[in-house]
Amino acid sequence: MRHPIRLPVLAAVLALAVAGCTNASAEGDSAGPGPSGPASDGPAAAAEVDAAAAALLPADVKAKGVLAVASDASYRPFEYFDTDNKTMIGFDIDLTDALGAKLGLKADHVNAGFDGILPGLAARKFDVGASAFSITPERSKTVDFVPYLNGGSGIAVRTGNPLGLRMDPAVLCGRTISAQKGSLQGLEQLPAISKKCTGAGKAPVKIDLFPSQDGANLAVVSGRVDAVMADSVSLALQAKASNGQFELAPGTDYEPTPTGIALLKDSPLKPALDAAMKTVLNDGTMESLMKKWDIPAGLLLKSGS
Repeated sequence: MRHPIRLPVLAAVLALAVAGCTNASAEGDSAGPGPSGPASDGPAAAAEVDAAAAALLPADVKAKGVLAVASDASYRPFEYFDTDNKTMIGFDIDLTDALGAKLGLKADHVNAGFDGILPGLAARKFDVGASAFSITPERSKTVDFVPYLNGGSGIAVRTGNPLGLRMDPAVLCGRTISAQKGSLQGLEQLPAISKKCTGAGKAPVKIDLFPSQDGANLAVVSGRVDAVMADSVSLALQAKASNGQFELAPGTDYEPTPTGIALLKDSPLKPALDAAMKTVLNDGTMESLMKKWDIPAGLLLKSGS
């Protein structure tokens, strides 16, 4: 999915700050080694099988014993590459490992371009997509979701915020904002903000889309764009890992939206995943993973929500 902009020094720095729901896949570049994150050997490794949830598995999945999970490994802290540039780590990786363990399955993690994951589900290349997907009405027309978090969008800017930007649609008019291809921000939120700008007689937002979140972040650091828009939690942690290259701008989260694991529409796997997720939400696994990956506790969905 990526064709990275190879500015040697900046790329080396931003390789430390993997971003958003994503991949260093067949479309091109690799994010490079990221900072070594917590080893993915937490609650999933010790999880006990939830017999009731496992009983809901389709026979073919149970026989296979594997859950094929697609993620785009450029979205720290949800999914990114460890320092070996091969091993996928992150919150979504640990979460799907834990869900698989509850169902008596092994999660097989596949790195895929973010904008190719949902089409890949339709083509039955993967069982699930776990890449911090915002649950939107448009996406819900073609896939089902198992929700697990609730968060909004933010913008990140060059350190020091020289333009004085904040997460407020009114101040983004006339600015150039980057986002990842296939993201909620690139597909819906930025176009809607731009439309509001023109409707008020102001200059539109210039939207610059990139195959990976890394590329969208790098565009801010290089001065190609004024800001980048993505999930606020992910942006904050990406900025923290960028060695001072960019920072999260002030402002409240824009349009908080549930986040979920995606499945093929009417997938027979959904009842089992719903049940496993309920267990993970109730037995402390989710809170443990959120603490491990610095996900704010306030984003936790309550069981059954």
